[in-house]
Amino acid sequence: MSLNIRNLGRIRHFEINRPATRNAVDPETATLLFKAFLTFERDETAEIAILSGNGGAFCSGFDLKAAAAGVSGDWLARHAIPENWTDPAAQPLPSPMGPARLMLSKPVIAAIEGPAVAGGMELALWCDIRIMAEDACFGVFCRRWGVPLIDGGTQRLPRLIGQGRANDLILTGRAVDAAEALAIGLANRVVTSGSALSAAMDYASELLRLPMACMLADRNAARPSAAILAEGLRREWQSAPMVLDQARKGAERFANGLGRGGDFSEI
Repeated sequence: MSLNIRNLGRIRHFEINRPATRNAVDPETATLLFKAFLTFERDETAEIAILSGNGGAFCSGFDLKAAAAGVSGDWLARHAIPENWTDPAAQPLPSPMGPARLMLSKPVIAAIEGPAVAGGMELALWCDIRIMAEDACFGVFCRRWGVPLIDGGTQRLPRLIGQGRANDLILTGRAVDAAEALAIGLANRVVTSGSALSAAMDYASELLRLPMACMLADRNAARPSAAILAEGLRREWQSAPMVLDQARKGAERFANGLGRGGDFSEI
């Protein structure tokens, strides 16, 4: 199974389980993530979620080998955002990475080891809190293959770290290490390597000691409105078809082995 789920009292832990691909998300895993987080949202016995990856990586983004092998216009059409979609909380809609269009009423904590890059970074941005190992990294690495951000990254990153810093990361696709991520507000906590999950569990346990109804009300009030988020995600998605051919060619270059190990001289 490409997604492991376990319950720890009132905490639900979701672990992407594709370590051979550094937990890249293929269409099947995206569907599992979407359905699993919908179930979490509707389950009154689960109050906080933690998202992590197996094998020392959080998530390396969408599986570009899968994209090169057959992500088509039909796949894009299935993820299109309808014009009448104005309330992500009331109208659950899957994103290419799975849950990134959901607007949950309960918090999600990202426990980040290794890379959280491209679509994996977008999943981390979707979470409320990011707890990051000291040797982990963020980065809009999909920039290097001409693949656009289509899971909310263009909307959430500027709100989180400011437009100027977001511009730098979006335009360059450069890596952001844990120290910088903490300094600019991209990470909430930095912990020793290998301890991100246990730190996230401790963080969730501390939250559960608080009066939950009040905490959730304040959390939800602090977020952008559902209508604002829906409009931003729709604008982001509308840009995708314009670069689909470039993105497909980039996925093919990745599938052929270019850019591995950080060498992008041939891309």
